[in-house]
This record gives sequence, structure tokens and C-alpha cells, in this order.
Amino acid sequence: MFKKFTNACVNVVQKYLPDAFIFCIILTIVVFLAALPVTRMMPWDVADAWGKGIWSLLKFSMQMALVLVLGTALATAPPVKRAINAAAGVPKSPTSAIVFITVVSMIACWLNWGFGLVVGAILAKEIAKKVKGVDYRLLIASAYSGFVIWHAGFSGSIPLQLASYTDEINKQTAGAVTESIPTSQTIFSAWNLIIVVAIIIVIAFVNAKMHPLPEDTVTVDPKLLVEEKVELTKATTPAEHLENSPFLSIITALIAIIYIIHSVVVNKGLNLSLDVVNLIFLTLGIIFHGTPISYVRAITDASKSAGGIILQFPFYAGIMGIMTAAGPNGHSLAGAISDFFVNISTQTTFPLFTFLSAGIVNFFVPSGGGQWAVQAPIVMPAGNSIGVSPAVSAMAIAWGDAWTNMLQPFWALPALGIAGLGARDIMGYCAIVLIVTGVIIGCGFLFLVPFLA
Repeated sequence: MFKKFTNACVNVVQKYLPDAFIFCIILTIVVFLAALPVTRMMPWDVADAWGKGIWSLLKFSMQMALVLVLGTALATAPPVKRAINAAAGVPKSPTSAIVFITVVSMIACWLNWGFGLVVGAILAKEIAKKVKGVDYRLLIASAYSGFVIWHAGFSGSIPLQLASYTDEINKQTAGAVTESIPTSQTIFSAWNLIIVVAIIIVIAFVNAKMHPLPEDTVTVDPKLLVEEKVELTKATTPAEHLENSPFLSIITALIAIIYIIHSVVVNKGLNLSLDVVNLIFLTLGIIFHGTPISYVRAITDASKSAGGIILQFPFYAGIMGIMTAAGPNGHSLAGAISDFFVNISTQTTFPLFTFLSAGIVNFFVPSGGGQWAVQAPIVMPAGNSIGVSPAVSAMAIAWGDAWTNMLQPFWALPALGIAGLGARDIMGYCAIVLIVTGVIIGCGFLFLVPFLA
């Protein structure tokens, strides 16, 4: 029965979910129309909010494009290829392949979401070459499913902001947070770690059980996954000698390494922000490719898969602009969603309803920082007023932000670019992950938090 339900979800998504860009356009139209009655803005005011927001994620778009391109280029370097090949050789059957990639991706995303997103997809692609009979769509979906726990991990932007308290946090939470909230109360709290471990175990099992029967399995011809080999020619001119000089790569990498070490010393630790992750990918890529021209070729090839990010991220920024714009009545669309759930909450149900509202808002504002800016001024003071810990309220937003990524193509674009698939290929499986993780997280907020927070 479970397989039938899974197949039904996959078939529905295959038939009715359009290309990720079309989905983005439909989402824009829906948000535009919904904002009119809720905010009481005129159509040209809503359009103005969209236009002002559309370029607000340019820096983030470039960071995400680089996560994909630099991560892919690093994975094609000979030493890294050998390591990935070795890891890809661990699972021997379709079921073990699904379990293996799910667990690896979950752990990697918990450690750092940018790293996990790329590594999971690259490893899954390599496993597809080695394990016969494994469904390629489910394999990539399993790799992406690890992303559901990112905001409860080391790189979670909301808990890390709260741990590094500034006056800005006080403003963002409308005065609800007046001091630093240590990660021992958020990321490393007992209830949060229990939810994380439960999701890793259960989703590994669920993903494995979703594997189609042999007659329904969609595999990929290994020949299509083999990268084109570049024919190396002997350097004959001064320019070609420079292009093939390992010395230039070593000098460049040394500068980057000195900078990273100096940053660790000054900051008393390594803050794995997107910029730092990308710099590490860049440095390792330069080192492992050996020569500048080899790395240039790898980057050129990897850049072909970044088109989805470049095209779609501005539209999501525009959607965020509409969602966060307040009309003459002082209400924004995102604020109205949060207010609704806050108003029907009690002290016991507040974390659960905050989690659900954050999940809904995340469909339209798929950015942890953007979502925090929208919901924190509403949720945090409301939580304080009914006796809910600020740490719990904040993590409810964080979990909601991560949860509905399983049905939001925005974050899947890097993984899909690496895999060479479309959103409809994996979202049917991800819908099952959404349902199961929603139950686990919801039960955690209802039954664990009251006793362990």
C-alpha cells in the first residue's frame, strides 16, 4: 500500500508539476493576487514591491551559483573523484544505496547545508554509476532529503544569529530577545537532537521503502553519467606553459589558506558561512586540479548547470518583496499568515502552529534570513507573552523554514543541476518526506518540548 501511495504521488507530480521556472511564475501570480485584499494595496503598489525586491538577492544568487559551480568543479578533480568513487562503492544494492545516500546527506547538511547540498548530489550521481537497478530519481531525491534538517544544525542561520547577540536581534524580535541565546538551548538542546536523530533514522527507512519495483524503476545509462575526457596537449608556447604551471596554482592556494587561517585566529574559530564554504571549495579545487587551465576547464563545464539559479532566484526575491510589503492597513501577506496562527495558539500549541506557519511562509519566502525578518517581530513577542521560551519559538521558525523545502524547487536547483534532472523527477518522493518529517517535527513540538525545553 505504501508503494502504491508513493507511486500515486510520483505520478501526480510528474503530470501536474510544471518546470521549476513555470512554478515560480505561477507562485508570483498567486502572491500578487493574494496581496491585494490582504494588504489593501493597489496593483501598481504590489508591482512596485515586486520590482524593488527582484534584485535583493543578487549577492545570495551569486553565492548559490558558486556553491553549485565550485562544488561540482571540485568533485571532478582526480583526488576527489577517487575519494567519491571509494564512498560510492560502499552500497551494493539499490536499498543500501538509498539508505547510504540519505544518511550521508543528512549528516552533511546538518554540519553545513551548502556542503551537504552539493556533496549529496555528487555522491548520488556517482552511486548511480556503480549500483545496478537503483532508481535514479529516488537516489537524487534521497540526497536532497538531507536538506530538511539543515536549519537545526551547525549552519542554521536563526540559532547562530541568536547565539551572537547584537542590538539588531533586539530590533528584529521587537524587543523579545534581550540577550544571547546559547546553542545549547537551540541546536544542541535535547529535544532538537532527538528530532534530528529520529528524522535521520526514519527517513532512511522511508526512502528505502519507496524504491519502485524493478518494472517501475527508472535508471540512468552509466554512459550518460561519464564526464568527457579532455585531451591533454604538450605546452609549446610561453602562454601554454603558464596555463599548465602548478606553481601558479600553489601560490594562489597559499594566499587563500593564509587568509582562512588568519580568519580562524582573529575570530577564534571557523565560521562556515557561505562565503567561507565557497572559498574552501575554490581553494581545494585549485589545489586538486593541479594546473590553472585544468581548473578553468572544470569551472567552464560546471557552469552549464547554474542556469536555473540565475534565472529563478530574482523571481523569488520579487515574491519576497510582495510578501513582506506592508499596505495602508499596516499588514503584510507574510505577517497575516503568522498572525493567524499566533491568534489560535495556546502555550502548548504555539510551537507547533509557529512551525506550520513558518512552513507556509517558506513556500513564498524560501530564505532563512528573509523568513526571520518577516516572522520574528510577530512570533517572538507573542511567544514571550504566553510563556514560551524564545529558543523554542525561534527553532519553530527554523524547522518550518527547512521543512517545506521538500516541496519547494528553489533549494533543489543546485542538486538538480548536478544530477541533470527536473523538479518533477524528484518532488513526488520529496512529498512523502514532507509528510513524514512534518509528523515527526510536529510531535516533537507537542510532546518533547513541554518536558525537555
